[in-house]
Amino acid sequence: MSSGPANNARSRFAEIVSREDDEINLAEAALFIASEEYPRLDVELYLERLDYFGDLVRERAADSRDAIDVITALNDTLYDRLGFRGNRESYYDPRNSYLNEVIDRRIGIPITLTVVYIEVARRIGFPVKGVGLPFHFIAKHVAEGGELLIDPFNKGGLLGSAGCSELVTRMSAGKLELRPEHLEAVSNKQILTRLLSNLLGIYSASDHRRALAAIEHILLINPDSTPHIRDRGLLLATVGDRTNAIAELERYLKLASNAPDANTIREQIKTIRQSQARLN
Repeated sequence: MSSGPANNARSRFAEIVSREDDEINLAEAALFIASEEYPRLDVELYLERLDYFGDLVRERAADSRDAIDVITALNDTLYDRLGFRGNRESYYDPRNSYLNEVIDRRIGIPITLTVVYIEVARRIGFPVKGVGLPFHFIAKHVAEGGELLIDPFNKGGLLGSAGCSELVTRMSAGKLELRPEHLEAVSNKQILTRLLSNLLGIYSASDHRRALAAIEHILLINPDSTPHIRDRGLLLATVGDRTNAIAELERYLKLASNAPDANTIREQIKTIRQSQARLN
């Protein structure tokens, strides 16, 4: 991958996430994350595809009388006509976290299918927000009669709070119970951070450069996130950028001097300095 397109994609992403949250174009930001992995990706083309999906839903929803009718039109279009579905077979395939791949392959994980759902719904003037349940991501529409909770991973099925409770209990193997705050809408920046955290989880053990890219994107959204500053420093050391690794780990200690791992990080800095001295 040439540095030109990657740098351009990174700077475009930085510009988008510097806006007020409600001014962030979620699909555009997600596509610029993908642009580093796919340097020839045409962001405008994929935004136009989402426009087209919106046109299809608008036609289908023309006679809708209420929110349930609109959700039915969304589901009929996205799942029955276009064939979107949850990837149960290869859940941790990184392609599930890149929006261009999800649009091309019509398959994804809860968060990316929710991004598609939010963005298509937005195009027809139907407000849908993301909801970050533990271990699962869903959507919700606030209607006159209350909240409608939607599961884009499961063909847009409606979930009551009891369904969400059962989902959280099952996904956490009984370790967690649904709390009211779990059902609160999350911001665009929180959605993008969770999307990037998925990529970080996929790459952290096996692909340090891609893991580093995910962390650096997260830090563009949350510049003072101390765990990510620390992890960026450790990853920089792993990929051989010792000077910047030391600077980042020292920044972590400055921001979190009382952190439980502060002494461990001081030892890491000492080790990195020693290896740097040997090389010099």
